[in-house]
Amino acid sequence: MFGIPGGANIPLCDVLYESPIRWVLARHEQCAAHMAEGYARASGAVGVCVATSGPGATNLVTGIADAYMDSTPIVAFTGQVPRAMVGMDAFQEADIIGISTPVTKYNFQPRSANEIPEVVKKAFYLASTGRPGPVLVDLPKDVQTEVSEIEFPEKVVVRGYRPNRDPDPLQVKKAAEMLLEAERPVILAGGGVVNANATAELVSLAEYLLTPVETTLMGKGAFPENHPLSLGLLGMHGTRMSNAVTLEADLILAVGMRFSDRTTGNPREFAAGAKIIHMDIDSAEIGKNIRADHAVVSDAKKGLRALLSAVAELAARRQDTVWSKRVRELKDQLNGEGKTNSSPLSPPKLMKHLRELLPSEGIVTTEVGQNQMWAALHFQALTPRTYITSGGLGTMGFGFPAALGAKVAKPSTPVVDIAGDGSFIMTEQELATSVVEKIPVLVTVLNNSVLGMVAQWQRLFYNRRYFGVNLKGVPDFAKLADAYGAEGRRVESYGDFRRAVAEAVRSEVTTVIDIPISPEENVFPMIPPGKSLKDMLWE
Repeated sequence: MFGIPGGANIPLCDVLYESPIRWVLARHEQCAAHMAEGYARASGAVGVCVATSGPGATNLVTGIADAYMDSTPIVAFTGQVPRAMVGMDAFQEADIIGISTPVTKYNFQPRSANEIPEVVKKAFYLASTGRPGPVLVDLPKDVQTEVSEIEFPEKVVVRGYRPNRDPDPLQVKKAAEMLLEAERPVILAGGGVVNANATAELVSLAEYLLTPVETTLMGKGAFPENHPLSLGLLGMHGTRMSNAVTLEADLILAVGMRFSDRTTGNPREFAAGAKIIHMDIDSAEIGKNIRADHAVVSDAKKGLRALLSAVAELAARRQDTVWSKRVRELKDQLNGEGKTNSSPLSPPKLMKHLRELLPSEGIVTTEVGQNQMWAALHFQALTPRTYITSGGLGTMGFGFPAALGAKVAKPSTPVVDIAGDGSFIMTEQELATSVVEKIPVLVTVLNNSVLGMVAQWQRLFYNRRYFGVNLKGVPDFAKLADAYGAEGRRVESYGDFRRAVAEAVRSEVTTVIDIPISPEENVFPMIPPGKSLKDMLWE
């Protein structure tokens, strides 16, 4: 459990005093929520965060909203003022049920002690089944201290909630027929593939049909990026080859994704010449952003397994095709880095050095901004649950606390936060948590002394009218790390970087590596806002 005690949750914390559950004391409630997210994303289990009432609860909301947008299973426990004081503007009172309703899968406020066991069990059940997401349990202080006869249910039922439906055989058969009729198919994998642990099924289908695979940002790691059929990221900062192949495709099998605007660009122009099969566990996503010619409502694992079986009944395994040759041709033509105005240390090259230094199971989290996109483009994710980022909400400050949560989940695995200076500053106080709680991770700060992505937009689309982005080199990250009892390094060459990373992954305390890069460095490719895949900028 990741959290901070306060007046309204002291009774809960007092019981935890004698509990075997590990308590990780965060330094800010937002970070406690991000730690729970990192724990959940790395392990596949439900992450738990805890806060007191009022500002403690509201500080959790950013992390809860982030989990909601990215379908991450967490349960948040908040303290609340006593029942008799609810609605009286009592000290540290906030209507966290009302505040959190738009960004939770469900929330509860037990009104008596004997409701607590069923509520808690339902919270974990809802968070972890169907389309995963955050659930909040708000505990009035007097309910926490009430004495009552308690029953602990073995199972819970949520009326009207049927999350684990098997795919409809007719839907699957039609999808198989469409796939086999297509001449230029492509598979687009999202975070739902990772959530469903469906990588093996995805690889088997792609190899059987010899179909290239691209991913959304949340789907990164769903398909090994060193696989010959991998095209990498699709969308605003997608790879040239992924965006180009999509423009030529005549069918897209979209699995476990929601057609975010960052993936599609202008939705009216997305894949205009292609039929779309949309497979998703959430029927509300079908046709919401992009029209679907056919739908399979299913979780990714069950759906892909059924689809492969249906395809195998209708056709033999594909050998080399005209389309597969064309895809290889595009990959040969378009593979590579965008043009840069780089300092001696180029972020794309740094990402490739980092990949060489980490084991295949090494976990990378990212902050949000240019650092996130450089990592998405140039750090190859080889296995699922090893690339953890904030997708839908795009929360600056996410990466470092998420790295701590991931390290708690996987203590023997190297965990690296790929950060920008602007984003890391937002949650750097969790260096105290990492040192005191003995959670050693590596933070690589790509330091250009500006809010890099905002500066890039101002440079490209606002005639270099820079406003509010200059961070002026403050703070000194090596000294900041030292002040917290962590290790701080500044590197000036690739050799320095490789040595610092090699030492950091063996260290028993968190290491912060400060890496100076050019403030003029842009992330390419890029699709300008409001434009489509065909309008991709390369330099």
